[in-house]
Amino acid sequence: MYYRTVPTRGRGTGCSGRLLIAAAIAAFSLFSYFSSRQDNPITGETQYIDITPQQEIALGLQAAPQMAAEFGGEDENVSDQATVDEIGNRLLQGSPAGRSPYEFDFHLLNDEQTINAFALPGGQVFITRALYDKLQTVGELAGVLGHEIGHVVARHSAEQIAKAKLTEGLTGAAVIATYDPNNPASANSAQVAMLIGQLINLKYGRDAELEADFLGVCFLNDTGYDPRELIEVMKILEASQTGDRPPEFFSTHPNPANRIQRIQEAIQNLSSCPGE
Repeated sequence: MYYRTVPTRGRGTGCSGRLLIAAAIAAFSLFSYFSSRQDNPITGETQYIDITPQQEIALGLQAAPQMAAEFGGEDENVSDQATVDEIGNRLLQGSPAGRSPYEFDFHLLNDEQTINAFALPGGQVFITRALYDKLQTVGELAGVLGHEIGHVVARHSAEQIAKAKLTEGLTGAAVIATYDPNNPASANSAQVAMLIGQLINLKYGRDAELEADFLGVCFLNDTGYDPRELIEVMKILEASQTGDRPPEFFSTHPNPANRIQRIQEAIQNLSSCPGE
């Protein structure tokens, strides 16, 4: 009987092939990331972002209902919601933030327990009832909203998306490359749903928070509010700490020990604000 000998591939060959594929993915991811330089017209910074403002707006709008639902839904107090809208729009009209391409919408959420405020890419800005009720002046409300507007115009979420794509390689690149806000099949894909989930749980780093504080100071000053109101917001948040449990705001907004000091420095350096 004749037996045919079938050659087998050595382990080294298969391992080398996988390493080559991994290297190619890494090289492509790095090339995509570092070739996505954009100049931010509001902050003047050069950023690594390859998502368009239109995609940011669409992602924010898609994520907004889920975000609101997690914090009790929209608050039914029409008067308080009108105040939030009025202060938010005044900040936009009186500062360079209003020249951004984003479609801002301000939401008061019916959560009386969670002290928090946050923003999604594209202009969806939220503040909870628990935080709203802690604020004592419209200037303090302006400080909270100005900080969140700062996150939007500084494109912090878009920067995080770009970094996530770099980490995840081709998978992340494919999601953004195929995401068309005007195509329902694209907008409802599992990959986009996963991306929205990441946005909802997004936490900014220390540098992003300090930049948002700085921009908040600038927008307050531009609009005629006392920028020191943002310092009062920080004091209110610190006073709201219960035992070892800080307000949720500090969970999603890191609170460096020198944050108030940095706000004070920003007030002394208003000449560095956008548009100055």
